[in-house]
Amino acid sequence: MSKNLSELSGRKGVEENLFDKMGKLAVDTGAPSKEQLEELAEEFLIGKSTTYGTTTFYDFLRPENKGKKVYVCNGSACLCAGTQPKVIEQLSAKFDPEEIGHMTCLGRCHENSAFFYKDTNYSGRAIDTLEEIVSEQVSKEDNYHCEAVGAQVLTEEYPGIEQYYAPFKAALTRNPEAILEEIKTSGIRGRGGAGFPMGNKLEFCKNVSNDTKFIICNADEGDPGAYSDRYLLEKRPHSVLFGMMISGFVTGASWGIVYIRAEYPESVATIEAAIQELRDNDLIGQNIQGSGFNFDLKVIKAQGSYICGEETALINSIEGQRPEVRVRPPYPAVQGLFNKPTVVNNVETLAALHYIIREGGTAYANIGTEKSTGTKLICLDSFFNRPGVYEIEMGISLNAVINELGKGFKEPVKALHIGGPLGGIVPEAKFGDLTVDFESFADNGFLLGHASVVSIPNSFPMIQYLEHLFDFASYESCGKCFPCRLGTKRGQELMTKAISGEHKIDRYLLEDLLHTLEVGSLCAHGGGIPLPIKNTLTYFDEELSNYFAN
Repeated sequence: MSKNLSELSGRKGVEENLFDKMGKLAVDTGAPSKEQLEELAEEFLIGKSTTYGTTTFYDFLRPENKGKKVYVCNGSACLCAGTQPKVIEQLSAKFDPEEIGHMTCLGRCHENSAFFYKDTNYSGRAIDTLEEIVSEQVSKEDNYHCEAVGAQVLTEEYPGIEQYYAPFKAALTRNPEAILEEIKTSGIRGRGGAGFPMGNKLEFCKNVSNDTKFIICNADEGDPGAYSDRYLLEKRPHSVLFGMMISGFVTGASWGIVYIRAEYPESVATIEAAIQELRDNDLIGQNIQGSGFNFDLKVIKAQGSYICGEETALINSIEGQRPEVRVRPPYPAVQGLFNKPTVVNNVETLAALHYIIREGGTAYANIGTEKSTGTKLICLDSFFNRPGVYEIEMGISLNAVINELGKGFKEPVKALHIGGPLGGIVPEAKFGDLTVDFESFADNGFLLGHASVVSIPNSFPMIQYLEHLFDFASYESCGKCFPCRLGTKRGQELMTKAISGEHKIDRYLLEDLLHTLEVGSLCAHGGGIPLPIKNTLTYFDEELSNYFAN
Protein backbone atom coordinates (compact mmCIF):
# COMPACT_ATOMS: atom_id res chain seq x y z
CA MET A 1 0.00 0.00 0.00
CA SER A 2 1.15 3.54 -0.72
CA LYS A 3 2.89 5.27 2.18
CA ASN A 4 1.83 8.52 0.56
CA LEU A 5 -1.86 7.56 0.77
CA SER A 6 -1.39 6.71 4.44
CA GLU A 7 0.16 10.10 5.10
CA LEU A 8 -2.57 11.95 3.19
CA SER A 9 -5.31 10.06 5.04
CA GLY A 10 -3.73 10.91 8.39
CA ARG A 11 -3.17 14.56 7.53
CA LYS A 12 -6.34 15.60 9.38
CA GLY A 13 -5.77 13.29 12.33
CA VAL A 14 -8.06 10.69 13.84
CA GLU A 15 -11.06 12.94 14.43
CA GLU A 16 -11.45 13.84 10.73
CA ASN A 17 -11.31 10.26 9.50
CA LEU A 18 -11.73 9.42 5.81
CA PHE A 19 -13.24 5.95 6.30
CA ASP A 20 -15.60 7.20 9.00
CA LYS A 21 -16.87 9.85 6.58
CA MET A 22 -17.44 7.23 3.88
CA GLY A 23 -19.63 5.26 6.27
CA LYS A 24 -21.68 8.28 7.27
CA LEU A 25 -22.34 9.14 3.61
CA ALA A 26 -23.95 5.71 3.18
CA VAL A 27 -26.39 5.98 6.10
CA ASP A 28 -29.36 7.35 4.18
CA THR A 29 -29.10 5.52 0.85
CA GLY A 30 -26.91 2.47 1.53
CA ALA A 31 -23.95 3.71 -0.53
CA PRO A 32 -22.17 7.03 -1.14
CA SER A 33 -22.88 8.72 -4.47
CA LYS A 34 -20.23 9.29 -7.13
CA GLU A 35 -20.34 13.03 -6.44
CA GLN A 36 -19.85 12.53 -2.70
CA LEU A 37 -16.84 10.28 -3.30
CA GLU A 38 -15.29 12.85 -5.62
CA GLU A 39 -15.71 15.55 -2.97
CA LEU A 40 -14.03 13.31 -0.37
CA ALA A 41 -11.13 12.64 -2.72
CA GLU A 42 -10.65 16.37 -3.21
CA GLU A 43 -10.90 17.07 0.53
CA PHE A 44 -8.20 14.51 1.39
CA LEU A 45 -6.04 15.24 -1.69
CA ILE A 46 -6.27 11.67 -2.96
CA GLY A 47 -7.35 10.19 -6.27
CA LYS A 48 -11.00 9.51 -7.12
CA SER A 49 -10.07 5.90 -7.83
CA THR A 50 -9.04 5.50 -4.19
CA THR A 51 -12.39 6.53 -2.72
CA TYR A 52 -14.27 4.54 -5.36
CA GLY A 53 -12.07 1.46 -4.96
CA THR A 54 -12.46 1.53 -1.20
CA THR A 55 -16.24 1.86 -1.06
CA THR A 56 -16.84 -0.85 -3.66
CA PHE A 57 -14.95 -3.33 -1.46
CA TYR A 58 -17.34 -3.27 1.51
CA ASP A 59 -20.71 -5.00 1.79
CA PHE A 60 -22.39 -1.92 3.27
CA LEU A 61 -20.80 0.76 1.07
CA ARG A 62 -20.87 -0.75 -2.41
CA PRO A 63 -23.62 0.31 -4.86
CA GLU A 64 -25.33 -3.10 -4.57
CA ASN A 65 -26.21 -2.24 -0.97
CA LYS A 66 -28.57 0.54 -2.04
CA GLY A 67 -32.15 -0.20 -1.12
CA LYS A 68 -31.36 -2.99 1.34
CA LYS A 69 -33.68 -2.89 4.35
CA VAL A 70 -33.12 -6.19 6.13
CA TYR A 71 -30.21 -8.63 6.33
CA VAL A 72 -30.13 -12.38 7.01
CA CYS A 73 -27.25 -14.04 8.86
CA ASN A 74 -25.50 -16.62 6.68
CA GLY A 75 -22.87 -17.69 9.21
CA SER A 76 -21.77 -21.26 9.85
CA ALA A 77 -23.81 -21.74 13.03
CA CYS A 78 -27.05 -20.61 11.41
CA LEU A 79 -26.24 -22.77 8.36
CA CYS A 80 -25.77 -25.93 10.42
CA ALA A 81 -28.87 -25.17 12.49
CA GLY A 82 -30.92 -24.98 9.30
CA THR A 83 -32.95 -22.01 10.54
CA GLN A 84 -32.32 -19.48 7.79
CA PRO A 85 -34.60 -20.78 4.99
CA LYS A 86 -37.59 -20.10 7.26
CA VAL A 87 -36.23 -16.65 8.10
CA ILE A 88 -35.83 -15.80 4.41
CA GLU A 89 -39.29 -17.14 3.61
CA GLN A 90 -40.95 -15.00 6.27
CA LEU A 91 -38.93 -11.90 5.39
CA SER A 92 -39.82 -12.40 1.72
CA ALA A 93 -43.48 -12.05 2.59
CA LYS A 94 -42.77 -8.54 3.90
CA PHE A 95 -39.85 -7.33 1.77
CA ASP A 96 -38.99 -7.43 -1.92
CA PRO A 97 -36.02 -9.65 -2.92
CA GLU A 98 -33.81 -6.63 -3.68
CA GLU A 99 -34.48 -5.31 -0.15
CA ILE A 100 -33.03 -8.44 1.53
CA GLY A 101 -29.26 -8.71 2.03
CA HIS A 102 -26.90 -10.96 3.98
CA MET A 103 -24.53 -10.52 6.93
CA THR A 104 -21.92 -12.78 8.50
CA CYS A 105 -22.13 -13.23 11.50
CA LEU A 106 -24.61 -11.46 13.80
CA GLY A 107 -23.31 -13.09 16.98
CA ARG A 108 -26.65 -14.77 17.71
CA CYS A 109 -25.29 -18.30 17.50
CA HIS A 110 -26.87 -19.28 20.82
CA GLU A 111 -30.34 -19.36 19.22
CA ASN A 112 -29.88 -18.75 15.45
CA SER A 113 -32.73 -17.56 13.17
CA ALA A 114 -30.73 -14.32 13.11
CA PHE A 115 -31.53 -11.22 11.07
CA PHE A 116 -30.75 -7.49 11.15
CA TYR A 117 -33.35 -4.75 10.76
CA LYS A 118 -33.05 -1.01 11.40
CA ASP A 119 -29.75 -1.16 13.31
CA THR A 120 -30.98 -3.97 15.54
CA ASN A 121 -30.17 -7.69 15.60
CA TYR A 122 -32.91 -10.26 16.19
CA SER A 123 -32.82 -14.03 16.65
CA GLY A 124 -34.67 -17.00 18.11
CA ARG A 125 -38.45 -16.60 17.95
CA ALA A 126 -38.24 -12.95 16.88
CA ILE A 127 -38.96 -13.83 13.25
CA ASP A 128 -42.44 -14.97 14.33
CA THR A 129 -43.15 -11.42 15.51
CA LEU A 130 -41.96 -9.79 12.29
CA GLU A 131 -45.15 -7.80 11.84
CA GLU A 132 -44.74 -6.23 15.28
CA ILE A 133 -41.02 -5.60 14.69
CA VAL A 134 -41.66 -3.77 11.41
CA SER A 135 -44.41 -1.70 13.01
CA GLU A 136 -42.11 -1.04 16.01
CA GLN A 137 -44.54 -2.56 18.50
CA VAL A 138 -42.14 -5.05 20.05
CA SER A 139 -38.92 -4.66 22.00
CA LYS A 140 -35.84 -6.77 21.30
CA GLU A 141 -34.79 -9.52 23.70
CA ASP A 142 -31.21 -10.73 23.93
CA ASN A 143 -30.89 -13.39 26.59
CA TYR A 144 -28.05 -15.87 26.72
CA HIS A 145 -26.47 -17.76 29.59
CA CYS A 146 -23.18 -16.43 30.96
CA GLU A 147 -21.15 -18.20 33.62
CA ALA A 148 -17.61 -18.30 35.01
CA VAL A 149 -15.98 -21.56 36.06
CA GLY A 150 -13.06 -20.80 38.34
CA ALA A 151 -11.38 -17.38 38.30
CA GLN A 152 -13.46 -14.41 37.18
CA VAL A 153 -11.21 -12.22 35.07
CA LEU A 154 -13.55 -11.16 32.28
CA THR A 155 -17.02 -11.71 33.72
CA GLU A 156 -16.73 -10.06 37.13
CA GLU A 157 -19.41 -7.51 37.98
CA TYR A 158 -18.74 -3.87 37.14
CA PRO A 159 -18.61 -1.93 40.45
CA GLY A 160 -18.98 1.58 39.06
CA ILE A 161 -16.57 3.94 37.39
CA GLU A 162 -14.79 5.25 40.52
CA GLN A 163 -13.85 1.85 41.89
CA TYR A 164 -13.19 0.28 38.51
CA TYR A 165 -10.71 2.92 37.36
CA ALA A 166 -8.86 3.20 40.68
CA PRO A 167 -6.12 0.83 39.38
CA PHE A 168 -5.73 3.04 36.30
CA LYS A 169 -5.29 6.15 38.43
CA ALA A 170 -2.74 4.28 40.53
CA ALA A 171 -0.91 3.14 37.38
CA LEU A 172 -0.55 6.77 36.27
CA THR A 173 1.66 7.39 39.32
CA ARG A 174 4.00 4.53 38.39
CA ASN A 175 6.67 4.10 35.75
CA PRO A 176 5.30 2.70 32.45
CA GLU A 177 8.14 0.13 32.49
CA ALA A 178 6.81 -1.29 35.76
CA ILE A 179 3.34 -1.69 34.28
CA LEU A 180 4.81 -3.37 31.21
CA GLU A 181 6.69 -5.83 33.42
CA GLU A 182 3.44 -6.84 35.13
CA ILE A 183 1.89 -7.54 31.73
CA LYS A 184 4.90 -9.57 30.61
CA THR A 185 4.94 -11.48 33.90
CA SER A 186 1.28 -12.43 33.40
CA GLY A 187 2.18 -14.35 30.25
CA ILE A 188 -1.03 -13.20 28.55
CA ARG A 189 -1.21 -14.15 24.89
CA GLY A 190 -3.47 -12.74 22.20
CA ARG A 191 -6.94 -14.24 22.31
CA GLY A 192 -7.72 -13.88 18.61
CA GLY A 193 -5.73 -16.54 16.81
CA ALA A 194 -1.95 -16.87 16.83
CA GLY A 195 -1.58 -16.36 20.59
CA PHE A 196 1.29 -13.86 20.34
CA PRO A 197 2.50 -12.57 23.75
CA MET A 198 0.80 -9.24 24.44
CA GLY A 199 3.69 -7.88 26.51
CA ASN A 200 6.14 -8.33 23.64
CA LYS A 201 3.87 -6.47 21.23
CA LEU A 202 3.53 -3.54 23.65
CA GLU A 203 7.28 -3.50 24.26
CA PHE A 204 8.09 -3.38 20.53
CA CYS A 205 5.89 -0.32 20.14
CA LYS A 206 7.16 1.33 23.31
CA ASN A 207 10.75 1.08 22.12
CA VAL A 208 10.05 2.88 18.83
CA SER A 209 10.78 6.59 19.09
CA ASN A 210 7.85 8.59 17.71
CA ASP A 211 5.68 11.40 19.03
CA THR A 212 2.51 9.80 17.62
CA LYS A 213 1.41 6.25 18.38
CA PHE A 214 -1.91 4.43 18.26
CA ILE A 215 -3.72 1.65 20.11
CA ILE A 216 -6.35 -0.15 18.05
CA CYS A 217 -8.98 -2.47 19.47
CA ASN A 218 -9.84 -5.02 16.79
CA ALA A 219 -13.56 -5.50 17.44
CA ASP A 220 -14.14 -6.74 13.89
CA GLU A 221 -13.25 -10.38 14.44
CA GLY A 222 -16.51 -11.81 13.18
CA ASP A 223 -15.85 -15.52 13.53
CA PRO A 224 -19.12 -17.43 13.07
CA GLY A 225 -19.92 -19.16 16.34
CA ALA A 226 -18.28 -16.45 18.47
CA TYR A 227 -20.20 -13.87 20.43
CA SER A 228 -17.73 -13.32 23.27
CA ASP A 229 -16.60 -9.99 21.80
CA ARG A 230 -20.22 -8.87 21.67
CA TYR A 231 -20.62 -9.86 25.32
CA LEU A 232 -17.61 -7.80 26.41
CA LEU A 233 -18.44 -4.78 24.24
CA GLU A 234 -22.07 -4.64 25.39
CA LYS A 235 -21.96 -6.02 28.95
CA ARG A 236 -18.41 -5.10 30.06
CA PRO A 237 -17.44 -2.12 27.85
CA HIS A 238 -15.18 -0.52 30.43
CA SER A 239 -12.97 -3.61 30.59
CA VAL A 240 -12.09 -3.09 26.93
CA LEU A 241 -11.52 0.66 27.27
CA PHE A 242 -9.44 0.20 30.43
CA GLY A 243 -7.17 -2.18 28.53
CA MET A 244 -6.72 0.35 25.74
CA MET A 245 -5.91 3.14 28.17
CA ILE A 246 -3.29 1.05 29.98
CA SER A 247 -1.80 0.02 26.63
CA GLY A 248 -1.61 3.68 25.66
CA PHE A 249 0.14 4.59 28.91
CA VAL A 250 2.70 1.80 28.52
CA THR A 251 3.57 2.57 24.89
CA GLY A 252 3.21 6.34 24.95
CA ALA A 253 0.28 6.33 22.54
CA SER A 254 -2.06 9.30 22.45
CA TRP A 255 -5.04 7.79 20.62
CA GLY A 256 -7.11 4.65 20.91
CA ILE A 257 -9.44 3.53 18.14
CA VAL A 258 -12.19 0.97 18.70
CA TYR A 259 -12.94 -0.54 15.29
CA ILE A 260 -16.33 -2.25 15.70
CA ARG A 261 -18.09 -4.37 13.11
CA ALA A 262 -21.29 -2.92 11.65
CA GLU A 263 -23.03 -6.21 12.39
CA TYR A 264 -22.91 -5.28 16.12
CA PRO A 265 -24.89 -1.99 16.26
CA GLU A 266 -25.62 -2.35 19.97
CA SER A 267 -21.88 -2.68 20.64
CA VAL A 268 -21.18 0.59 18.83
CA ALA A 269 -23.77 2.45 20.91
CA THR A 270 -22.60 0.93 24.20
CA ILE A 271 -18.92 1.72 23.64
CA GLU A 272 -19.70 5.28 22.56
CA ALA A 273 -21.71 5.80 25.75
CA ALA A 274 -18.87 4.37 27.86
CA ILE A 275 -16.35 6.70 26.19
CA GLN A 276 -18.55 9.68 26.99
CA GLU A 277 -18.69 8.53 30.61
CA LEU A 278 -14.88 8.48 30.70
CA ARG A 279 -14.77 11.98 29.24
CA ASP A 280 -17.24 13.25 31.82
CA ASN A 281 -15.01 11.88 34.59
CA ASP A 282 -11.71 13.34 33.31
CA LEU A 283 -10.35 9.87 32.55
CA ILE A 284 -9.51 10.57 28.90
CA GLY A 285 -8.32 13.67 27.08
CA GLN A 286 -5.45 16.00 27.90
CA ASN A 287 -3.37 15.72 31.09
CA ILE A 288 -5.51 12.91 32.55
CA GLN A 289 -5.89 13.28 36.33
CA GLY A 290 -3.02 15.79 36.27
CA SER A 291 -0.56 13.06 35.28
CA GLY A 292 0.67 14.61 32.04
CA PHE A 293 -0.64 11.60 30.10
CA ASN A 294 -2.75 12.49 27.05
CA PHE A 295 -5.01 9.82 25.58
CA ASP A 296 -8.32 9.94 23.75
CA LEU A 297 -10.68 7.38 22.24
CA LYS A 298 -12.72 7.18 19.06
CA VAL A 299 -15.13 4.58 17.66
CA ILE A 300 -14.97 3.75 13.96
CA LYS A 301 -17.70 1.52 12.58
CA ALA A 302 -16.62 -1.14 10.10
CA GLN A 303 -18.64 -1.62 6.93
CA GLY A 304 -18.78 -5.35 6.30
CA SER A 305 -15.53 -7.19 5.53
CA TYR A 306 -14.22 -10.24 7.40
CA ILE A 307 -10.65 -9.62 6.25
CA CYS A 308 -10.54 -6.49 8.42
CA GLY A 309 -9.99 -8.86 11.34
CA GLU A 310 -6.42 -9.12 9.97
CA GLU A 311 -4.47 -6.30 11.60
CA THR A 312 -2.86 -4.74 8.52
CA ALA A 313 -6.08 -4.90 6.51
CA LEU A 314 -7.80 -3.22 9.46
CA ILE A 315 -5.20 -0.44 9.45
CA ASN A 316 -5.71 0.13 5.73
CA SER A 317 -9.44 0.24 6.34
CA ILE A 318 -9.15 2.99 8.95
CA GLU A 319 -7.00 4.94 6.50
CA GLY A 320 -9.77 4.78 3.91
CA GLN A 321 -7.84 2.46 1.62
CA ARG A 322 -8.98 -0.92 0.33
CA PRO A 323 -8.49 -3.34 3.24
CA GLU A 324 -5.80 -5.38 1.53
CA VAL A 325 -3.22 -7.17 3.64
CA ARG A 326 0.19 -5.51 3.88
CA VAL A 327 3.49 -7.29 3.35
CA ARG A 328 5.40 -7.59 6.63
CA PRO A 329 7.93 -6.41 7.79
CA PRO A 330 7.56 -3.61 8.73
CA TYR A 331 5.15 -4.70 11.44
CA PRO A 332 2.43 -2.38 12.76
CA ALA A 333 4.31 -1.85 16.04
CA VAL A 334 6.94 -0.05 13.96
CA GLN A 335 4.92 1.31 11.04
CA GLY A 336 1.16 1.00 11.33
CA LEU A 337 -1.70 3.48 11.14
CA PHE A 338 -0.72 6.59 9.13
CA ASN A 339 2.82 5.08 9.13
CA LYS A 340 3.04 5.53 12.91
CA PRO A 341 3.81 2.86 15.56
CA THR A 342 0.58 0.99 16.30
CA VAL A 343 -0.52 -1.84 18.57
CA VAL A 344 -3.52 -3.88 17.48
CA ASN A 345 -5.14 -6.20 20.02
CA ASN A 346 -8.51 -7.87 20.07
CA VAL A 347 -11.34 -7.27 22.51
CA GLU A 348 -10.76 -10.16 24.90
CA THR A 349 -7.00 -9.59 25.16
CA LEU A 350 -7.50 -5.96 26.17
CA ALA A 351 -10.30 -6.82 28.59
CA ALA A 352 -7.95 -9.01 30.65
CA LEU A 353 -5.63 -6.12 31.54
CA HIS A 354 -7.85 -4.82 34.33
CA TYR A 355 -7.30 -7.98 36.37
CA ILE A 356 -3.55 -7.98 35.63
CA ILE A 357 -3.06 -4.35 36.69
CA ARG A 358 -5.28 -4.73 39.76
CA GLU A 359 -4.05 -8.11 41.03
CA GLY A 360 -0.58 -8.28 39.48
CA GLY A 361 0.98 -10.29 36.70
CA THR A 362 1.85 -13.22 38.96
CA ALA A 363 -1.76 -13.65 40.06
CA TYR A 364 -2.84 -13.91 36.43
CA ALA A 365 0.01 -16.27 35.56
CA ASN A 366 -1.13 -18.61 38.34
CA ILE A 367 -4.41 -19.16 36.47
CA GLY A 368 -4.50 -21.66 33.62
CA THR A 369 -1.46 -23.59 32.42
CA GLU A 370 2.22 -22.71 32.31
CA LYS A 371 2.19 -21.66 28.64
CA SER A 372 -1.48 -20.73 28.30
CA THR A 373 -2.07 -18.50 31.30
CA GLY A 374 -5.31 -16.90 32.40
CA THR A 375 -8.89 -17.52 31.40
CA LYS A 376 -10.70 -17.79 28.07
CA LEU A 377 -14.22 -17.04 26.96
CA ILE A 378 -15.75 -19.91 25.02
CA CYS A 379 -19.06 -19.69 23.15
CA LEU A 380 -21.45 -22.63 22.84
CA ASP A 381 -24.03 -22.60 20.06
CA SER A 382 -27.67 -23.65 19.92
CA PHE A 383 -26.93 -27.38 19.57
CA PHE A 384 -25.92 -27.46 23.25
CA ASN A 385 -28.56 -27.99 25.90
CA ARG A 386 -27.18 -24.93 27.69
CA PRO A 387 -25.72 -22.56 25.08
CA GLY A 388 -23.97 -19.41 26.21
CA VAL A 389 -20.71 -17.65 27.01
CA TYR A 390 -18.48 -19.37 29.56
CA GLU A 391 -15.32 -18.07 31.17
CA ILE A 392 -13.05 -21.05 31.78
CA GLU A 393 -9.51 -21.40 33.07
CA MET A 394 -7.08 -22.45 30.36
CA GLY A 395 -6.44 -26.19 30.55
CA ILE A 396 -9.98 -27.40 31.25
CA SER A 397 -10.89 -30.53 29.29
CA LEU A 398 -13.03 -30.11 26.19
CA ASN A 399 -15.29 -32.90 27.44
CA ALA A 400 -15.94 -30.92 30.63
CA VAL A 401 -16.95 -27.91 28.54
CA ILE A 402 -19.31 -30.04 26.45
CA ASN A 403 -20.90 -32.14 29.17
CA GLU A 404 -20.63 -30.15 32.41
CA LEU A 405 -21.06 -26.60 31.10
CA GLY A 406 -23.03 -27.14 27.91
CA LYS A 407 -24.94 -30.13 29.38
CA GLY A 408 -24.37 -32.13 26.20
CA PHE A 409 -26.04 -31.85 22.81
CA LYS A 410 -29.70 -31.64 21.84
CA GLU A 411 -29.05 -34.02 18.94
CA PRO A 412 -26.11 -36.15 17.76
CA VAL A 413 -23.10 -34.05 16.71
CA LYS A 414 -20.23 -35.50 14.67
CA ALA A 415 -17.78 -32.59 14.87
CA LEU A 416 -17.12 -29.18 16.38
CA HIS A 417 -15.60 -26.41 14.30
CA ILE A 418 -13.60 -24.50 16.91
CA GLY A 419 -11.78 -21.22 16.38
CA GLY A 420 -13.70 -19.65 13.51
CA PRO A 421 -13.64 -20.43 9.77
CA LEU A 422 -9.86 -20.91 9.91
CA GLY A 423 -10.00 -23.04 13.06
CA GLY A 424 -9.84 -26.81 13.31
CA ILE A 425 -12.70 -29.25 12.76
CA VAL A 426 -12.60 -31.59 15.75
CA PRO A 427 -14.36 -34.95 15.25
CA GLU A 428 -16.31 -36.53 18.10
CA ALA A 429 -13.60 -39.17 18.51
CA LYS A 430 -11.09 -36.46 19.50
CA PHE A 431 -13.24 -34.63 22.07
CA GLY A 432 -11.66 -36.59 24.91
CA ASP A 433 -8.08 -35.86 23.81
CA LEU A 434 -8.22 -32.08 24.06
CA THR A 435 -7.88 -29.48 26.76
CA VAL A 436 -8.81 -25.87 26.05
CA ASP A 437 -5.41 -24.22 25.63
CA PHE A 438 -3.12 -23.25 22.77
CA GLU A 439 -0.72 -26.18 23.12
CA SER A 440 -3.26 -29.01 23.30
CA PHE A 441 -5.06 -27.84 20.18
CA ALA A 442 -1.83 -27.25 18.23
CA ASP A 443 -0.31 -30.59 19.26
CA ASN A 444 -3.41 -32.41 18.01
CA GLY A 445 -3.53 -30.59 14.68
CA PHE A 446 -6.23 -28.02 15.50
CA LEU A 447 -6.40 -24.30 16.36
CA LEU A 448 -8.04 -22.77 19.43
CA GLY A 449 -8.32 -19.29 17.91
CA HIS A 450 -11.25 -17.30 19.23
CA ALA A 451 -12.70 -20.46 20.86
CA SER A 452 -15.93 -20.09 18.92
CA VAL A 453 -17.80 -23.38 18.66
CA VAL A 454 -19.95 -24.38 15.69
CA SER A 455 -21.59 -27.78 16.09
CA ILE A 456 -21.91 -29.91 12.95
CA PRO A 457 -24.78 -32.38 13.44
CA ASN A 458 -24.71 -35.93 12.08
CA SER A 459 -27.34 -34.94 9.54
CA PHE A 460 -25.24 -32.19 7.93
CA PRO A 461 -23.10 -33.34 4.96
CA MET A 462 -19.40 -32.58 5.40
CA ILE A 463 -18.98 -31.96 1.66
CA GLN A 464 -21.53 -29.15 1.96
CA TYR A 465 -19.63 -27.72 4.93
CA LEU A 466 -16.39 -27.73 2.91
CA GLU A 467 -18.16 -25.93 0.08
CA HIS A 468 -19.40 -23.37 2.60
CA LEU A 469 -15.88 -22.79 3.98
CA PHE A 470 -14.31 -22.32 0.55
CA ASP A 471 -17.17 -20.06 -0.52
CA PHE A 472 -16.76 -17.93 2.62
CA ALA A 473 -12.97 -17.72 2.19
CA SER A 474 -13.32 -16.77 -1.48
CA TYR A 475 -15.94 -14.09 -0.86
CA GLU A 476 -13.98 -12.53 2.01
CA SER A 477 -10.53 -12.64 0.38
CA CYS A 478 -8.96 -9.20 0.03
CA GLY A 479 -7.55 -10.23 -3.36
CA LYS A 480 -4.02 -8.98 -2.67
CA CYS A 481 -2.28 -12.32 -3.27
CA PHE A 482 -3.29 -14.71 -6.02
CA PRO A 483 -2.96 -17.98 -4.02
CA CYS A 484 -5.85 -16.84 -1.81
CA ARG A 485 -7.78 -14.90 -4.45
CA LEU A 486 -7.76 -17.76 -6.97
CA GLY A 487 -7.19 -20.78 -4.74
CA THR A 488 -10.23 -20.34 -2.52
CA LYS A 489 -12.44 -19.90 -5.59
CA ARG A 490 -11.02 -23.03 -7.24
CA GLY A 491 -11.65 -24.94 -4.02
CA GLN A 492 -15.27 -23.80 -3.93
CA GLU A 493 -15.72 -24.85 -7.56
CA LEU A 494 -14.31 -28.32 -6.85
CA MET A 495 -16.78 -28.84 -4.00
CA THR A 496 -19.78 -27.44 -5.89
CA LYS A 497 -19.17 -29.63 -8.94
CA ALA A 498 -18.69 -32.71 -6.77
CA ILE A 499 -21.99 -32.05 -4.97
CA SER A 500 -23.84 -31.60 -8.26
CA GLY A 501 -22.32 -34.81 -9.64
CA GLU A 502 -20.69 -32.95 -12.51
CA HIS A 503 -17.35 -34.56 -11.70
CA LYS A 504 -15.43 -36.07 -8.81
CA ILE A 505 -12.58 -34.35 -6.98
CA ASP A 506 -8.98 -35.20 -7.81
CA ARG A 507 -7.48 -35.73 -4.34
CA TYR A 508 -3.95 -34.90 -5.48
CA LEU A 509 -5.09 -31.71 -7.17
CA LEU A 510 -6.91 -30.63 -4.00
CA GLU A 511 -3.87 -31.36 -1.84
CA ASP A 512 -1.67 -29.30 -4.19
CA LEU A 513 -4.18 -26.47 -3.96
CA LEU A 514 -4.14 -26.59 -0.15
CA HIS A 515 -0.33 -26.60 -0.10
CA THR A 516 -0.22 -23.56 -2.39
CA LEU A 517 -2.66 -21.72 -0.12
CA GLU A 518 -0.59 -22.56 2.97
CA VAL A 519 2.82 -21.50 1.67
CA GLY A 520 1.88 -18.79 -0.82
CA SER A 521 -0.74 -16.68 0.94
CA LEU A 522 0.23 -13.35 2.49
CA CYS A 523 -1.83 -13.79 5.64
CA ALA A 524 -3.71 -16.34 7.73
CA HIS A 525 -6.89 -15.98 5.68
CA GLY A 526 -5.62 -17.95 2.70
CA GLY A 527 -2.93 -19.68 4.73
CA GLY A 528 -5.38 -20.83 7.39
CA ILE A 529 -8.32 -22.17 5.40
CA PRO A 530 -6.50 -25.46 4.54
CA LEU A 531 -6.53 -26.51 8.23
CA PRO A 532 -10.27 -27.27 8.57
CA ILE A 533 -10.28 -28.77 5.07
CA LYS A 534 -7.41 -31.12 5.97
CA ASN A 535 -9.05 -32.04 9.28
CA THR A 536 -12.20 -33.01 7.41
CA LEU A 537 -10.30 -35.05 4.82
CA THR A 538 -8.51 -36.89 7.63
CA TYR A 539 -11.42 -37.68 9.92
CA PHE A 540 -14.32 -37.95 7.47
CA ASP A 541 -12.60 -39.80 4.65
CA GLU A 542 -15.28 -42.50 4.47
CA GLU A 543 -18.17 -40.02 4.30
CA LEU A 544 -16.41 -38.04 1.56
CA SER A 545 -15.13 -41.00 -0.49
CA ASN A 546 -17.97 -40.94 -3.03
CA TYR A 547 -17.02 -37.38 -4.02
CA PHE A 548 -13.41 -38.25 -4.88
CA ALA A 549 -11.98 -39.89 -7.99
CA ASN A 550 -8.96 -41.30 -6.17
